[in-house]
Amino acid sequence: MPRGYFITLEGLDGSGKTTQINRLAAWLRTRGAVPVVTRQPGGTAIGDRIRGLVLDSRSTGLAPMAEMALMFADRAQAIAEVIEPALAAGKVVLCDRFTDSTEAYQGGGRELGSEVVLELHRLVCSNIRPDLTLLLLPSLEASLERARRRNQRTSEERGLDEDRFEREQDGFYRRVWEKYREIAAREPGRVVLIEGDLSIEEVYRQIIAAVAERMHEEAALKEG
Repeated sequence: MPRGYFITLEGLDGSGKTTQINRLAAWLRTRGAVPVVTRQPGGTAIGDRIRGLVLDSRSTGLAPMAEMALMFADRAQAIAEVIEPALAAGKVVLCDRFTDSTEAYQGGGRELGSEVVLELHRLVCSNIRPDLTLLLLPSLEASLERARRRNQRTSEERGLDEDRFEREQDGFYRRVWEKYREIAAREPGRVVLIEGDLSIEEVYRQIIAAVAERMHEEAALKEG
């Protein structure tokens, strides 16, 4: 059976990833695919417990290296339990965040650097790479405003506290934002950058165009 196709969505919280990943999954279903949708941190029983620890604002004093190690523990579990089995079964995997997030948030935001993140990815994740990464990068100001508003609503409606990162200062997010741009510049063959304060429909159109083009090319290569 041909191996599946691995797509990740990246960007700051508030960039619209959740909305777009759901729309992309629906579009793929209309074309006969059965996408597997997951997220990081989370997506497995163990991963959800890690997510609760890492994102809870009460997790004060968590050392940057410990934070990064938890992200990779979550990722290793997701690869073993969800991502690799789905790809082996020929399915399309849509993942909300992957190692690019760790490079941006811990490597950039926490100033640990890219080298340690990429080396851990090689060791812990068997160097599995997305076939396509869709990087949503609205302005920093718009992303932060939406993320903080969303987390306040989630806290009020569902009683979840997942705003530990949103309490960081703007300088932290500026480093994350700039690291994402660095990743896009470094890997243009994998990363499609969708930049600017676009409407939901405009972002969706760009995503569908990129996915249709890349998956068509992939299918043609397999047939050849």
